[in-house]
Amino acid sequence: MATAKTPRIDVMKTYKLFINGQFPRSESGRVYEVKSGTTFIANPSQASRKDLRDAVVAARAAQPGWAKATAYNRGQILYRIAEVLEGRTAQFVEEICLLEKVTPAQAKLQVGTSIDRWVWYAGWADKIASVFGATNPVAGPYYNFTIPEPMGVVGILAPEKPSLLGLIDSLAPVLVSGNSAVLVASQSAPLPAISFSEVLATSDLPAGVCNILTGFKDELAPWMASHMDINAMDISGIAAKSQPALRVAGAHNLKRISSFTSVATPERITAFLEAKTVWHPIGV
Repeated sequence: MATAKTPRIDVMKTYKLFINGQFPRSESGRVYEVKSGTTFIANPSQASRKDLRDAVVAARAAQPGWAKATAYNRGQILYRIAEVLEGRTAQFVEEICLLEKVTPAQAKLQVGTSIDRWVWYAGWADKIASVFGATNPVAGPYYNFTIPEPMGVVGILAPEKPSLLGLIDSLAPVLVSGNSAVLVASQSAPLPAISFSEVLATSDLPAGVCNILTGFKDELAPWMASHMDINAMDISGIAAKSQPALRVAGAHNLKRISSFTSVATPERITAFLEAKTVWHPIGV
């Protein structure tokens, strides 16, 4: 029987990928070292091209169901994510302090802003159609409607810092309209992204709608840009000098590629929407 004086071994966390609602290790078995200064922090998985392909397959399979969910339902799920995130505030504050070298107050502000940002986007779910859709005037006995629809699978290269808020600024506007996502997390500060995947896994988000990879962006970004089953990309989290090559690679399947300097704006939602125009005759 253990007593107060019995020594124990710390249970060290294993940092894995998040693909199709599950937490696999990289198929390659690779990890990479994350340090804070000279202090070792963790060995997260180093995702491979095969892991990226698996994530895209999961995202493609999950996207139609997510897009067909009612806007109200998507908003409720996104709000639930904010609730679970808030309940784990202390964990995220600790991880951000450890990796970003900020004060606890600064880390707590980042987490609080991340929660607020997620709630803000959740509120957009049932407003997208009315704000970005239209009834168009036409010369004839027809109704003409423009309806915003999700593009499909979106690849995201999340910013390095802020590690949590940057991830949410990139991910929330993609998911709110019914897209699915394959996200490559901050390379230097991946722990908040991995912990956030645990939030997603317990928040009623359907498996495969969001897939989170850790590893080297310079390795994964070219494969993401050239992947023929990714419809769009947010490349805000990669160096400006690397962006032109990704745009060229993405041109092969007319991939819409965006990079943002703004944070929470409706334009980050519309960047990953398509407009469908429907004609309908007016009944007599």
